[in-house]
Amino acid sequence: MFNLKEIISSIADVGQKLFKKSVVKKNDLESIISLCDDLISNKGAAFGITVARDITDLYHTLSPDNKLLFFKKINEKFKPDHNKVNSAIETYKREQNDKNLFKLFVTSEGQRRELFRRMNMSPNGISTIVSLREDLLQILNDNKDLKPLDNDLRELFKSWFNPGFLKLTKITWDTKAAVLEKIIQYERVHKIKDMNELKRRLGEDRRFFSYFHPALDDEPIIFVQVALTNGLGKSIQEIMKPTTGNEKKYDTATFYSISNCQEGLTRVTLGNFLIKRVVYEIQEELPNIKNFGTLSPIPGFRDWFTTLDEGVIQNILGKIPYSTVSFLRSSSLKVGDGRIVSNKKAIIKLVAHYLMNEKNKKDLPINDVCRFHLGNGAIIEDIVINANVSEVGFNRSFGVMVNYLYELKNIEKNHEDYVNNKNIIISDKLKKLI
Repeated sequence: MFNLKEIISSIADVGQKLFKKSVVKKNDLESIISLCDDLISNKGAAFGITVARDITDLYHTLSPDNKLLFFKKINEKFKPDHNKVNSAIETYKREQNDKNLFKLFVTSEGQRRELFRRMNMSPNGISTIVSLREDLLQILNDNKDLKPLDNDLRELFKSWFNPGFLKLTKITWDTKAAVLEKIIQYERVHKIKDMNELKRRLGEDRRFFSYFHPALDDEPIIFVQVALTNGLGKSIQEIMKPTTGNEKKYDTATFYSISNCQEGLTRVTLGNFLIKRVVYEIQEELPNIKNFGTLSPIPGFRDWFTTLDEGVIQNILGKIPYSTVSFLRSSSLKVGDGRIVSNKKAIIKLVAHYLMNEKNKKDLPINDVCRFHLGNGAIIEDIVINANVSEVGFNRSFGVMVNYLYELKNIEKNHEDYVNNKNIIISDKLKKLI
């Protein structure tokens, strides 16, 4: 006759052995590779949580050199087998059915993605894998052979961080202090000096929204800051000023900062979903807000300009003499130099050329902020001189910023025109200026 207490005790012993943390040496490359083999094997399916936890814990102890070796080993070890892929293709050709198609898909994917899926069973799995990709990105330029590994991670993140899984939260002064402190830390566009400055950005004429992932407690994924204004905001200085204004008197939402908080999620598209969702939230809360747009930085414009040959600049300016902008190359140039306003037309022409005509290999604008907003369906509404007279703004683009306008009725049309035809739409106002 079975003894119930003995059975329960035996089950408990098995459970303790199953979930007992393994003792592994720190910075042990061989151990972590062996654990990956275990995890991806059939045995890994049963002991997945334990093995995954050991891998994620051990990863954090690896030295930079061993992290590089780890990446190279798993990239090669778990890559797709081309012979098996060819065999699966032939099988599918002979008999085209769902079963063989699925087998072809699994075979061609290889085991790298499955390894990371199983690593995600660890209690801190997703945060470790995001951190792992951040480490990978730092060395990717010098290790092009690891590009397939990065592609696999990015494809996984597109699913794991699908906006349908994320929670949109309105950030207020009542939000947990731990979250507010991280927001100060993660602000990428306009630095937040302290809690007092953050409090200003959470005022009644401001809106602040962030995406959170359920597996990353109190860890913002991406956030956007919005100023309620009359017409599109024209300067960061004005937006940052204290105000006693009531949100009911404004007609425009000016998006002035969007920050991706996790370097490991670089090139995992989230911002466009966030902007569109925030537009909906603001429309629901404040029906008086009819217009939506941005006051956006132009990172890289100053660097681009200072490397140009004088003849190239003159060709861009046309009939405007090069001498009107030559001062921009002076070592004595300082923030707020009056000549910038005096030669507004020439500078606007240079910026417009940079945004519209300087392209990457895909025939898209080289400026990533411009690509982002045009890809979302915005148009280039205006180029604003002295919009950011801080040291940072001056170093980016001589203090110049851009208004991108989101015309709600035309967003989808503009998006399709940009994606399919590479068309860059600018306002009639800007056409007259250039």
